[in-house]
Amino acid sequence: MISPEKTLELVSLAQNGDQDAKTMLLEENSPLIKSVLKRFKDKGVEYDDLYQIGCMGFLKAIKNFNPEFEVKFSTYVVPMVIGEIKRFMRDDGAIKVSRALKSLNIQINKYIEEYSSLHQEKPSIEHLAKHFKVEEQDIVMAMDSAKMPVSLQAPLEEEGSGLSVIDRVEMENAEGGDYLDSLALKDIIKRLDERDRKIILLRYYFDKTQSEIASELHISQVQVSRLENKILDVLRAKLI
Repeated sequence: MISPEKTLELVSLAQNGDQDAKTMLLEENSPLIKSVLKRFKDKGVEYDDLYQIGCMGFLKAIKNFNPEFEVKFSTYVVPMVIGEIKRFMRDDGAIKVSRALKSLNIQINKYIEEYSSLHQEKPSIEHLAKHFKVEEQDIVMAMDSAKMPVSLQAPLEEEGSGLSVIDRVEMENAEGGDYLDSLALKDIIKRLDERDRKIILLRYYFDKTQSEIASELHISQVQVSRLENKILDVLRAKLI
């Protein structure tokens, strides 16, 4: 395993046309690319094709990486690879929603309609999770199952910010840890309180706007914005 300093040196050489440096980086990071591919297993694309697409994302990461990002190269690589694969799947129409997820979505929509008619308000995600006896994440995923996935390189919806999700949540991977789980903040999000966890989950993993989250949590958009910034500061403090 090459050191972070050696990695930066190789990236610089590769950006200046050194093919040997590029090959060395690709070989060194092949396990990382393969770990990302696990997320897209059984999505209708052959593994070899996925790997080639992942390598394309990796080469883009080499081209675009800047040490001033203040993140490890491996941390920067992961969302680039994910984004490249998702773009391919979105354009190719290869992403398919499972039958179970579709079925749950239908049941949820039917229940929401009945609940809203009876109570004059929509049930919360927490209420739906308890009613259907599943995790809150599964409820959100089912409700959003018809939406296209969003790359972590996608721009935020804040006017004039010029930021992407990865810009807002800069992080470093723990040595020897699971790169994808670390990037997804899986373990840390589990330790957040319920409201904060819900905001991050809805905002950054299911592409909800601040207005939609405000409606879901029965608070104002201004409150969501303040809470979001506060939570991101906490995450940065824990991850950087």
